[in-house]
Amino acid sequence: MKRIKSALGFTLMEVLIAMTLLSIMVVLLFASLKICAQSWEKGESKMADVNEVAVVYHFFQQHLTAAKPLWDDFSVKEQRTLAFQGDTQSLQFVGEFPASVGKIGAQLFSLHLQELDDGNVINVAITPFLPVPDGQSLPKEEIALIKHVRSISLAYFGPDETGGESSWQTQWLQRENQPQLVKVSIELENASYWPDMIVELKVADAPIDAEGNQANGQVEENGQDPQDPQNPQNLQEPE
Repeated sequence: MKRIKSALGFTLMEVLIAMTLLSIMVVLLFASLKICAQSWEKGESKMADVNEVAVVYHFFQQHLTAAKPLWDDFSVKEQRTLAFQGDTQSLQFVGEFPASVGKIGAQLFSLHLQELDDGNVINVAITPFLPVPDGQSLPKEEIALIKHVRSISLAYFGPDETGGESSWQTQWLQRENQPQLVKVSIELENASYWPDMIVELKVADAPIDAEGNQANGQVEENGQDPQDPQNPQNLQEPE
């Protein structure tokens, strides 16, 4: 009488080997997913840092480059100063927005470092550059330009107060013209690399008022100085 063979199956050793291999594959799979997630997060963080730098750089290139050398003769009564004023940690200047923004006329930009509980912030306050009626206030808009700032340093390139050679200076106060260059150095709390920005001002001449008069005389709409002997209006035909 023949013996009936038992059903074929895996031995215990084969099952253990298969489970070990499967566990190794699962561990490698999750490790790969973790590496991919970390790489994605680093990429997102890097893109955010680049976008942050681009936003700040665009702000200075768009507004500070086109700063207007206007007299401020209404903020403080009986005192006339240039609207452009700056030191190592604060800066104010007058600029304009594009017509698409909806803000008409000259705007006063005031930039300063503000200390908060969750970190320092570079704030920009924007107000219309207009005389303030008695008992009233102009609308003011504040924008957080960049957060988590450890320090900010501003420097100004131009002639010194005596009119000497141009050099980098730590402040630009009570001057009669604007600097030629402004250097902005920002250090973040996470110590990430932040390149210095050097902005060239398009207008660094004598300031003008709302009527287009320069500090050294009036300028007509055609660009001719009424006191200039080369002005065609001052030339007379010989008798």
